[in-house]
Amino acid sequence: MKKWLLSLVAVPMILTGCNDEPEVDTMDSGVMPQEIVVEIQTPEEVAVNEEIDLVAYVTQGEEAVDDASVQFEVWESGLRDEGHMIDGQLDKDGVYKATFTFDHDGVYYMFAHTTARSLHVMPKQQIIAGNPDMSKVLEDKSDNSMNHGDHGEDEEDEDNHGHGH
Repeated sequence: MKKWLLSLVAVPMILTGCNDEPEVDTMDSGVMPQEIVVEIQTPEEVAVNEEIDLVAYVTQGEEAVDDASVQFEVWESGLRDEGHMIDGQLDKDGVYKATFTFDHDGVYYMFAHTTARSLHVMPKQQIIAGNPDMSKVLEDKSDNSMNHGDHGEDEEDEDNHGHGH
């Protein structure tokens, strides 16, 4: 148990200083930090008007990561700027949870923004709530960046057809 605690303290200290360019090895030991793996365990199809658990399982190597910061970003397809950010809470052994209720049928996307030990990962998952009319679902053009205030005006010119009719 003590060894595990020691590694929890030692790893963040080793990782500081190389978080700008994780692919460049600046440490003397020649050992790259093991990557953080985030497995989304939220169902891909959910009911409407029911409280849903948003779940992310965070590991590094064989070890569950209990000192991560997890934020779930959920938005309806095509409407990322109207999305929600929900803080995940550690439930047990690297499993972070938050609850969310989808209030109408639709296609949604979720990022599990995870920062752990100076590394950031953000896996994305599509979630279908209820029985959406797929012909009315907006195309989602959001990229995988944090700036969800950016509407991507440069893409709008290319395909102005088929919106709103």
